[in-house]
Amino acid sequence: MNVLIPSNLADYTGHEHRVTASGATLAEALADLDRRYPGIRFRIVSEQDRIRRHVKIFVNREQAKRLDAPLAARDEIMIVCALSGG
Repeated sequence: MNVLIPSNLADYTGHEHRVTASGATLAEALADLDRRYPGIRFRIVSEQDRIRRHVKIFVNREQAKRLDAPLAARDEIMIVCALSGG
């Protein structure tokens, strides 16, 4: 499946904004991403295995609220991170 990577995480993917991942669930796809791009999962998922509160993940343009969300091979995952600062 295709995964759209936001600019603030592109350092992990060699500045690629579109990568691929595989897995039957969102958790498996994020684990696959982390195998390919070490450290990226920690920026998306907390130590309690929850999507971080400043991160939104969309599967086929619908927000996924849980890591056990099922996926299909042709799904598109979009990761969106809130920006803050002053």
